[in-house]
Amino acid sequence: MKKILLVLFISFFYNSVSAQVKFEAQTERSSYGLNERIQLVFSINNEGDNFVPPKFPGFKAEGPFINKGNQTSITIVNGKVTQKREISTQVIYYLTPTKKGTFTIGAASIEFDETIYKSAPIKITITDPIQMPTYPGQQPTNVNYGEGIHLVAEMSTKNPYVNEPVTVIYKLYFEPRSTVGNFRNFKAPKYNDFWSQYIDMKQLRAERGKYNGKDYSMVVLRKVILYPLEAGAKTIEPFKIDLDAEVPTGRRDWFGEYEMRVIQKSLSTGMQTINVKPLPENGKPAGFTGAVGKFDFVVKPSKTDLKAGESLDLEVSVSGKGNLKLFTLPKPVVPSALEMYEPAHTENVQTPVTGMTGKISDKYTIIPQFKGKYTIKPMEFSYYDLASKSYKTITSKEITIDVAEGDGTFVANTPSANKQSIQKKEVFQFNKLKTEFISASKKDFLGSGLFYSLLFAPLLLIPIVMIVRKQKEAKDADVVGNRVRNNNRLVKKYLSEAKKQMGDKVPFYMAMEKALHNFLKAKLNIETVEMSKDNIIELLQQRNASEQSISQFMELMNDCEFARYAPATDIAMTNDFERAVERISELEKQLK
Repeated sequence: MKKILLVLFISFFYNSVSAQVKFEAQTERSSYGLNERIQLVFSINNEGDNFVPPKFPGFKAEGPFINKGNQTSITIVNGKVTQKREISTQVIYYLTPTKKGTFTIGAASIEFDETIYKSAPIKITITDPIQMPTYPGQQPTNVNYGEGIHLVAEMSTKNPYVNEPVTVIYKLYFEPRSTVGNFRNFKAPKYNDFWSQYIDMKQLRAERGKYNGKDYSMVVLRKVILYPLEAGAKTIEPFKIDLDAEVPTGRRDWFGEYEMRVIQKSLSTGMQTINVKPLPENGKPAGFTGAVGKFDFVVKPSKTDLKAGESLDLEVSVSGKGNLKLFTLPKPVVPSALEMYEPAHTENVQTPVTGMTGKISDKYTIIPQFKGKYTIKPMEFSYYDLASKSYKTITSKEITIDVAEGDGTFVANTPSANKQSIQKKEVFQFNKLKTEFISASKKDFLGSGLFYSLLFAPLLLIPIVMIVRKQKEAKDADVVGNRVRNNNRLVKKYLSEAKKQMGDKVPFYMAMEKALHNFLKAKLNIETVEMSKDNIIELLQQRNASEQSISQFMELMNDCEFARYAPATDIAMTNDFERAVERISELEKQLK
């Protein structure tokens, strides 16, 4: 009898322990040489979601590489055969030490069944390089993989005038047999002594290009428009970036194809120098304020015939192509009888890769005080024309304002405002003709309608409270319904979280994945362990979802899963968020 109880206890203990979720991090050993490559494995004895890796101080990391597997174990106790299926997930990183010392890799986290599990931190000691064993056919360790990858800053000119646009295009050249990705650690230079405007690429696309006379694949990473603000030799800091590249090793496999290897690469454009020429002094107009380009100059009044006390708008505008944001417009000179207020400045300027283009304007409000004819003198605007290498001056026409007698109004003098306040001269107003009477006696509260309403209101609330309580008890007893409602709540929560994290790639896509997973749990009434792609597709088909909607939803899930480890722009994240809202809405209608 004791033996039977002991066997039952051992079996119960084994089953309870094996049912526990274990999430741990492992390396082969705790000490490595500086020239060794380390395999770090995070493993969970189940299927987990939303894996969050730790930071790897002192290492360059390659990964993650995800490995999922199923294993069936058979247990025989007293002739009874028990078969158990075990699911495991491994997330693998390969670490390359960058310096000697003892480093601590923090805890990673993973979610299973709405519970977050964390691994224990690991300490790794890096010593001096060790003698590596050699094998027949082993690739030499001094091979510099990725020599055919170049980061270049191409400039439209290195000898511009002051305020002449300079276009800088940062290009990545790589061998056609190689692939690049996982761009990170962008370090853009500071453009001291320049006005600058970034043009980030919405989508990185590889195309053919030539570098040093050879054919390469090329990706444009960023474009920048620079306007030098002063003359002299100006230095531009390097543009730096880290990336992963799959490059050929130089060896071929049994089928004659080149063997490929994934490497990490840190690239820099190096220091750049631009020699900025000053604008010529010969022929420079007295009213020149620094405009460089090709422009039109217009001075236009809103009207020229008005009464005293009325207002008109005088618009002074410059349009064309050049440094529109870097000079000031000329100011009109008006007679003292015309009161002129500070202008409202507006800019409608675009900055394409060729430089600024558009229009800037100052709009002045002018109010004549007395009857008469007044003249606004012609105005001059000067600029330096890069095409003809000379100064140009545009002169506006003389403007005549014809003011008639006013209508008995005057304008409040408020120089701090751009708008005039028209006030009537009448001082006195009529007395109020209609009389309103108010009762002198007040009714008592005791015995009033409000008194009895407040007295009997608690009695009327008792049956309402009982009905609400019964509904709550029924709702609490509905386990499936509560789970569905909770998952629906989590969908809204994680979509809201994703919207807040827009622009931060990793937390944004983690929140997106959680929202999509919880939507499926709510609509299909499944758990995390049942969320294989084949099972999801089958269940959606059973619920009469259209093939197009299923295909688009699964495509979105795949995109979110891989987007965390690929470059992503703010526009791409916005598009993915809008796609998620659209796909969830479509399936919501079809699965009702």
